[in-house]
Amino acid sequence: MTSIKDSLFIVTGAASGIGQAVAIRAAAQGAHVRASDVNAEGLARTAATVRQAGGRLETSALDVSQADQIAAYARHVAETYPGQRIILLNNAGVALGAGTFEQNTLEEFAWLLEINLWGVVRMSKAFLPLLRAGGGHLVNVSSVFGLFGAPQNAAYSTAKFGVRGFTDVLRNELAGSAIRVSTVFPGGVKTNIAASARLGVSVTPEQHAKANRRFDKSARTTPEQAAVLILKGIEQNKARIIVGPDARVMDWLTRLLPVRYARLVLPGVRKAFSSK
Repeated sequence: MTSIKDSLFIVTGAASGIGQAVAIRAAAQGAHVRASDVNAEGLARTAATVRQAGGRLETSALDVSQADQIAAYARHVAETYPGQRIILLNNAGVALGAGTFEQNTLEEFAWLLEINLWGVVRMSKAFLPLLRAGGGHLVNVSSVFGLFGAPQNAAYSTAKFGVRGFTDVLRNELAGSAIRVSTVFPGGVKTNIAASARLGVSVTPEQHAKANRRFDKSARTTPEQAAVLILKGIEQNKARIIVGPDARVMDWLTRLLPVRYARLVLPGVRKAFSSK
């Protein structure tokens, strides 16, 4: 079992959504939370909520696409909390407005990978020595789109499949060590990631708004519900933490029908995320 209480719980992307909900709940369970994000206002709201409830939380401005910022952040944590048991949740992520791979530019594709995939890789690299020193748990957030190839989401699915594979490798490499490793697969969660998605050059604001409305209708899980499942999965040392009924169905379908699942689910996915 991994105890949330008295851990140094590090969360990226903690200004809103899943990251914010996990930070608040982890603090309520007795963790000392280090919350980071590029959104200073959202991060301040997270901190205020935790502190008003009597929890322990410190904030840091952190852009996970910047290797130098990650290195400096890891050094600061190492110097401030030597030997502390750490739970690291690599949650920070962005989205790209709807569009096919042919419509996406390579610059847009690279921008998303730099945050959603390379951010996870760099954070894991920087913090593994700290996890070894104090023992701990590495938790990387993939997605239901890391379980199947989602049309209109080529960059996002590529990044989330990458997080999934990368975390599987780490789990196997670290087997037998004091470090636990988990991958989180959220389904549709009611966050602002779709609304704040970077608008692709081929997508109009009207198309983007229409896709967002469809996403909102399909997202059934709240960030607070997701936080409960994630923290419970961490406590139980689950290798795979599936969040939401849609993610559970997709996990089951892709295992049972690794190719034919597309006939069953893709028409609905195309409708939900189409910008047309």
